[in-house]
Amino acid sequence: MVMTKTSKANMTWVGLTMAAILLTGAGTTFAQSDDVTFSRDIVPILQQNCQECHRQGQMGPMSLMTYDEVRPWAPVIRTKVLERVMPPWHLDKTVGIQEFENDRSLTDAEIDTIVRWVDAGAPPGNLDQLPVAIDWPDDETWRMAERYGREPDLIVRSTWWTQSAQGQDQWWTPIIDTGLTEDRWVTGMEVRPTLVGRRVTHHAVLYLQQEEEPGDFEPVVDVPGRGSYLTEFAVGKIGDVFRDNTGKLMKAGSRIAFDNHYHSVGEEITTQTELGIWFHPRGYVPKYRVYASALGVQQAMTTLDIPPGKVTTHHAYIPLRAPARLENYQPHMHIRGKAMSMEAILPNGQVRMLSHVANFDFNWHVNYVYTDDSAPVLPAGTVLHITAWHDNSAANPANPDPTQWVGWGQRSYDEMYHAHVNMTYLTDEDYRQIIAEQRAREPRGD
Repeated sequence: MVMTKTSKANMTWVGLTMAAILLTGAGTTFAQSDDVTFSRDIVPILQQNCQECHRQGQMGPMSLMTYDEVRPWAPVIRTKVLERVMPPWHLDKTVGIQEFENDRSLTDAEIDTIVRWVDAGAPPGNLDQLPVAIDWPDDETWRMAERYGREPDLIVRSTWWTQSAQGQDQWWTPIIDTGLTEDRWVTGMEVRPTLVGRRVTHHAVLYLQQEEEPGDFEPVVDVPGRGSYLTEFAVGKIGDVFRDNTGKLMKAGSRIAFDNHYHSVGEEITTQTELGIWFHPRGYVPKYRVYASALGVQQAMTTLDIPPGKVTTHHAYIPLRAPARLENYQPHMHIRGKAMSMEAILPNGQVRMLSHVANFDFNWHVNYVYTDDSAPVLPAGTVLHITAWHDNSAANPANPDPTQWVGWGQRSYDEMYHAHVNMTYLTDEDYRQIIAEQRAREPRGD
């Protein structure tokens, strides 16, 4: 997926450059080992987990495509993977759901392989036997076009914006008609700024404005007057794919409200944001309608208050009025964000931890997409409990000023918390059937 990293994350890598130079400079010798080599053992790990971002023209601060490119960074790579900073996957692996469609974290065995390779002196191995290089797609292509076998059926573009070379963060919030003259069901969406614009696009949140029929579930509204949350572009996410027999309803006369957050990078850049939409065939109506929610945003807007020098905990509670399947979990906070969990308080009082991001990093807004089998299916009356921790102390290296009180706001130096979650509401009958099928698949004791 295409991602745009903030300057803070880049500085983290640059700050380690001297360590890499010192450890790999002239006169340094390492013991050689045939046990682990770059060509046989390291390249497959890099191809699967790293090169999507760490290649020419992408947001990674260095390319990791060849041995000559990787070798100087070997000590830094060792540190990053040991600390599980890279690849970005900040979910606590000891609690909650652990099966995800997009899990890009390294296994313990892969981390051990990288550590042993670096400790052995980063031997190249036989470079004539390297795996076939991945033919990465052009950066201006729609990444989900291959999945659907075609370009988007509809592209909605924001109007252009020019971000100055220097200055404070800016927001550009145009409202654009979709041009739809009939209701259509969406099966997938992808958001992308222009290629050059990804350098200045902090994130882009998109809202759907349309009339809803009485009885429709009211989705959570992120910002009053903007509409219902639809999707976003952020570091770690490019869009949404909806499961079989589900979709989002986009009505005739609907509008897309863009909320583009820009930051200056030292040169003037003009950009826009595009929303690519893939529809189900005309006339097809999926069984389930998916609603996008920003869980906790209303509570955060009215109650978030973080004293100087403190680590705080805030809670939000969201009741489910109907049975529902949760499709993903994407926590959102700003630079003081420390951790966020999502629990389900079931009608019988049982508390079930769903997902906990223990090491939130504002530079990476990772969307954790549950698998078909792991997506939690919850009964009506369940209360979703969002817990958010913020660190406004001097111990937080990202904190710009631990002496300031902080409240809710859209600037990166303000704070917020919510979880972007797609919900598929179910009938009572479907809920009972899904639960029965899940129980039938559970292993039985002797």
